[in-house]
Amino acid sequence: MQLFYIPDISDHEVFLNEDESKHAVKVLRLGNGNTVQITDGKGGLYRAEISDANQKKCRLTVTDKQAEFGKKDFRLHIAIAPTKNIDRFEWFIEKAAEIGIDEITPLLTARSERKTVNTERLEKILISAMKQSVKTYLPVLNKITCFNNLISTAICKNKYIAHCGHGEKNHLKNTVKKGEGILVLIGPEGDFTTEEVQYAQRRCFRETSLGNSKLRTETAGVIACSIVNMANE
Repeated sequence: MQLFYIPDISDHEVFLNEDESKHAVKVLRLGNGNTVQITDGKGGLYRAEISDANQKKCRLTVTDKQAEFGKKDFRLHIAIAPTKNIDRFEWFIEKAAEIGIDEITPLLTARSERKTVNTERLEKILISAMKQSVKTYLPVLNKITCFNNLISTAICKNKYIAHCGHGEKNHLKNTVKKGEGILVLIGPEGDFTTEEVQYAQRRCFRETSLGNSKLRTETAGVIACSIVNMANE
């Protein structure tokens, strides 16, 4: 059954926005009496019946609700440097949302080659990925944040910085604790600087490895996301 997104659902009668309405009526050819699923992106999964198949403002009547649908007992936050090629970063955003992630922070580091992102476009990608994977929690997308600011304000108990530098590092899969919140930092194409790694260590971040291969930034982000989700299955 098709899943649609309406951020605020406070009544039995709700409306799809113009894009969603057009998709429902013109593309999917849904009409009055057809049943669809909608989510508010906050854990609510609703069943609704189309009462007015208007392709500009489709009206729905809510018939059933499930609260906290698919709620997890852990929280995953990945702070990652946007890639120079924005398509690769958008790919990470999409795949992380499909796999399962709660919060994403674009990270501005010393070696970052991209210093801005189109937040509105990334939000649309997250919404599309949430619907495609039939999830009901829309990941939080933070504004691009300086490395030092994030490090100094992070309050998560389990904090990791993944990098390719020398030294003994435990693989992330061997350190993830089931049912607990986790923050993982992923650096830019040129990796974190030695000074950044040392600063993170002083702020109680633990060094971690994602394997022996040298990974692209967006690949590292997806692997970190997959490891945490698999550890919590």
